[in-house]
Amino acid sequence: MPNTDRLLRYGVSGGLSALTHFTVGLAGTGSGLPPVPASTAGFAASVVVSYLLQRSWVFRCGAPHAGTAPRFLTVTAAALALNTAVLWIGAELLNGPYPVVQAVALFLIPVLNYLLNSRWTFA
Repeated sequence: MPNTDRLLRYGVSGGLSALTHFTVGLAGTGSGLPPVPASTAGFAASVVVSYLLQRSWVFRCGAPHAGTAPRFLTVTAAALALNTAVLWIGAELLNGPYPVVQAVALFLIPVLNYLLNSRWTFA
């Protein structure tokens, strides 16, 4: 069972990662970049912020980056796959409303990330 302090740190790191994504994307569009490249840059920056915070602060892992970084990127890819699957099934196959389907994915993704990162990436 995860401790409350670690879950709180995980939530804060997720919020800072999302803020990074949004801020970098907003700066990109403000500098004249189209939205997709701007958001892609924001996403890339948020992955770096998330990795560094989770490794050093949330899970307090001292393992080498050579082992943890590829695992973290694998978990990130799994989260993208989960998001894609939930959206495809919920919105495309079942014709569910996008906001509801995306909300389901946004609930499931942090759960998946926490479980995999706590038990594999930073264990």
